[in-house]
Amino acid sequence: MLNTSINAHIGMPNSSVYALTKGALLTFAKTLSGELIGRGIRVNAVSPGPIATLLYGKLGMSEADSKAMTSQIQSQIPAGRFGDAAEVAKTIIFLASDEASYIVGSELIIDGGMSNL
Repeated sequence: MLNTSINAHIGMPNSSVYALTKGALLTFAKTLSGELIGRGIRVNAVSPGPIATLLYGKLGMSEADSKAMTSQIQSQIPAGRFGDAAEVAKTIIFLASDEASYIVGSELIIDGGMSNL
């Protein structure tokens, strides 16, 4: 399982290197899956959007600026909220399970519709 990001699909200012690395991981997941499926190893990727983590409080911004930034991001999410880390974890658990045995070289986007709607 590789953790990519919706930044592999949408442009965001000041995130060029981050987006580059996440796009590379997504391509790596697709290529590696073709190389390993013959050994019974499945490779997939998850691409989270905005997830509520402690990161947002550690960006060196004032509390007011941090709240303004998170409000601006949240306004772009059709689901109307940030995701929860448990939602990403449950998606990974599903992809690693036998129930997902036919899912190979795929990406699941977990972003409340932000990159598609």
